Amino acid sequence: MADRITVIGWDGTPLTQAAAGALAGATLVAGAGYQLAALPVPERAERIGLADLRAAARKIADHRGTVVVVAEGDPGFFGVVRTLRRPEYGLELEVLPAVSSVATAFARAGMAWEDAQVVSAHGGRLRRAANVCRAHPKVAVLTTGGAGPSELALMLRGVPRTFVVCEALGTPEEDVTVLTSERVPDHDWRDPSVVLVIGNVPPAEAASGWLAGKPLDHPGTQRGWALPSRAYAGADADARRPRALPPHVRALALARLAPAPGDLLWTVGAGDGALAVEAARFGAAVVAVEAEPADCARISANARRCGVEVETAAGSGPEVLGALPEPDAVAVEHGGPAMVRAVTARKPGRVVAVARGLAEATETRRILDAAGYRTDGLLLQSAPCGPSRTRAPGPPSGAATTPC
Repeated sequence: MADRITVIGWDGTPLTQAAAGALAGATLVAGAGYQLAALPVPERAERIGLADLRAAARKIADHRGTVVVVAEGDPGFFGVVRTLRRPEYGLELEVLPAVSSVATAFARAGMAWEDAQVVSAHGGRLRRAANVCRAHPKVAVLTTGGAGPSELALMLRGVPRTFVVCEALGTPEEDVTVLTSERVPDHDWRDPSVVLVIGNVPPAEAASGWLAGKPLDHPGTQRGWALPSRAYAGADADARRPRALPPHVRALALARLAPAPGDLLWTVGAGDGALAVEAARFGAAVVAVEAEPADCARISANARRCGVEVETAAGSGPEVLGALPEPDAVAVEHGGPAMVRAVTARKPGRVVAVARGLAEATETRRILDAAGYRTDGLLLQSAPCGPSRTRAPGPPSGAATTPC
């Protein structure tokens, strides 16, 4: 094992005295090519790259001497420290951090960032990073080769965003470019970079949040989920418009869909958007499908009221699904077996379908079984109970309700 291993975070500024001293005494220095070329690496020191970080860690573990690992910015924040501290390498580290590239990027943009999401597109996670950008108005994305600003912008096609592309931060070649998302693929970008993806951010005078990585509290947001339908329907009462799922059905649907940050979820036949909004409150990106533009406008209004982002698509037939981005989970609230069949063609990981009647439930289950899903089903019934100051709509003829 190496006698001493120092991880130096470098943000392009002059090294601290401690970092410069560690580098001067190193017998092995690991880092990116541009870092090894720019820093005063001792001539006698062996140099290795970090393209294959695990291979580099094994070499460091076998080295007899003094090792310095140079990382970008703060090496403990989406950096090399996590891999180097894996137990199989048995390495003890001294970490000398610099300002993280994410903090520098937001500083260049002049924006607060305690309410921002920070994601990495490394390791084949570009799609999940893009889904976080769909769901949140302020996201920093750490990019890499093949998963850079252009690829990210193409995945967000049709989603209005501003890109702040930060290249070579802290170096003489630093470049910060601000573009609308549709113009980003027209440029050649250097790797790696930090990309700030900015949507409709709350005004600067809004009250500060208290938990890093969470959006600011929205004044209209109620605690909890599976809220009463009146929380989403708005002030008007048009009986002809599509109805939202009742709360008890929504609760089970959310449990089965398991929406989470990085997921993309469709709600098809979304009604007033109650399920879509609640899935978005779990951090997922959501596309709500409804027949008419007016229905989509109601869904958007309910999303704004709850402080979340929900994309909408107007259309009633299975063909409307063709232009939607790939889903991780789908809820078919209205649409019947034909819509379920169209959904399964896109092979999402999870499907929840609400059937109207036993025959429709049987056909829906047959379609899901044929598509290779492991299926189950539930018949849900519920009735309100307890006193109320306002009289609820009466039960169907012949039925009775009893307070409890």
